[in-house]
Amino acid sequence: MNFNPIDLDSWSRKPYYEHYLHDVRCTYSMTADLDITLLRAELKCMGIKLYPALIHMITKVVNRHCEFRTCFDSEGRLGVWDRMSPSFTIFHEDEKNFSSIWTPFSEEFQTFYDHYLQKTETYKNAKQLFPDTNEPPNTFPISSIPWVSFTGFNLNVYTEGTYLLPIFTLGKYHGQGKKILLPLSVQFHHAVCDGYHAGVLFNELQELAVGCKSWLAGK
Repeated sequence: MNFNPIDLDSWSRKPYYEHYLHDVRCTYSMTADLDITLLRAELKCMGIKLYPALIHMITKVVNRHCEFRTCFDSEGRLGVWDRMSPSFTIFHEDEKNFSSIWTPFSEEFQTFYDHYLQKTETYKNAKQLFPDTNEPPNTFPISSIPWVSFTGFNLNVYTEGTYLLPIFTLGKYHGQGKKILLPLSVQFHHAVCDGYHAGVLFNELQELAVGCKSWLAGK
């Protein structure tokens, strides 16, 4: 996938980027509940796991908006990836630790799901934190804490505050009346994402959850 460097002098976001990266370096976290009532019911009927469905939804939204694909490349250039794939954690029950693996993204859910199942089967007994040495640079992180239905979650990433990609953390879903709600926390960098962009992300994820029958069927 192509990495497209940003020309700062012609970039409309330049003053915001420079302020929140150089003057007041600022990241922020936002946690909100996703209503997965319909999604969970549909997945249960189809015999499909929830975690990969959520990963697919998140990646679909990330690939819709350049703000979520803006970062520095290995040469320190600021730019935007044409397309990104998810890097996600899998839990090892025996040693109570995890590995981070990745799966190439496909808009077609069944193709992505098949890749997910292949990768998790390959690395289900991995003993390393990063067992796949062939992970490409155009990935972003997703993790899950399925034991806690948290209302807030904050990461402290000490990379001199220059990690620009969003970081996603899923929590344990819980019932509220007739609804099934799942907490999702996302860390953003204010240099590239404002509150508006965070709102777009959460709202579009909710739309995908409600309209799950369409994309699950490949339509």
